[in-house]
Amino acid sequence: MVALQHPEDTPAARFATALCLAGALLSVAGSGTSPATAQDAAVQQPRVVAVPGFWDPRRRPERPDLSRVQTIRFLTETDYPPFDYAGPGGNPVGFNVDLARLLCEEIKATCTIQARRFDLLLDALNDSRNGGDAVIASIAATADARNRADFTDPYYRTPARFVARIDGDIGDVLPELVEGKKIAVVAGTAHEAYLKEMFTEAEVRSYPNAEAARAALRNKEVDLLFGDGIALAFWLNGTDSGGCCAFRGGPFLESRFFGEGIGIAVKRGNDLLRQALNWALFRQWEKGSFTDLWLRYFPISPF
Repeated sequence: MVALQHPEDTPAARFATALCLAGALLSVAGSGTSPATAQDAAVQQPRVVAVPGFWDPRRRPERPDLSRVQTIRFLTETDYPPFDYAGPGGNPVGFNVDLARLLCEEIKATCTIQARRFDLLLDALNDSRNGGDAVIASIAATADARNRADFTDPYYRTPARFVARIDGDIGDVLPELVEGKKIAVVAGTAHEAYLKEMFTEAEVRSYPNAEAARAALRNKEVDLLFGDGIALAFWLNGTDSGGCCAFRGGPFLESRFFGEGIGIAVKRGNDLLRQALNWALFRQWEKGSFTDLWLRYFPISPF
């Protein structure tokens, strides 16, 4: 069986990211405020938030016959906050769940959203009795995943980003500008491979996990940190960073290292549902609903 992949490269990296983001969300929940409000209050300074656009307005998808899409059984998981996590009563909530509801409203279909174990999600598309019609769970549309399911157009990508201390002198980050600089990265990730191939004149220092790499930057043992932009955005906006650091350069989106993006998976050959979801996704971007949703979950943009 082919292993599914989140945007992170390893189960350990994915677990560390989920743990970090879960802590941020629990902190917000305890304060009785929204994620954006709580995080803005913690930062106490205005920020310009970039909202990524993943759709080409020149390639507007045609509206399919939506009357043939009456119901959609969405499947997700609850172990990847803020995209999917368990809310009150254990029901799935998060960015992906809210996006699924917007799509259902646009298509005017009756929808359900159920949580399954991450490694069973794609197999469930082929289970006619207890399966689902679509999986919205931040599954990277890799070549292996495409052998098991069809995917919509990407609705987000996971950029790689550099982070530097705000009391340092590093502005933009290009290979020729960081020659001799020490860069922390998590060992065994695509981020490490990218640095070793593209930033050959820098000193790459590999750490066993994200927490150790971040500590190295906080403690001024390195000049830069390179990693998953989404996880880093939450770290920068949380208390663990201590307001030490900020994004520099990027974002870096080379598909050879960081994938082609995240789409919604449907059963292979279900072109009607795939086209309906593509159309509905574009409509959310066109209407501004996707932007509103993005800003609610990402007050500091990873882009």
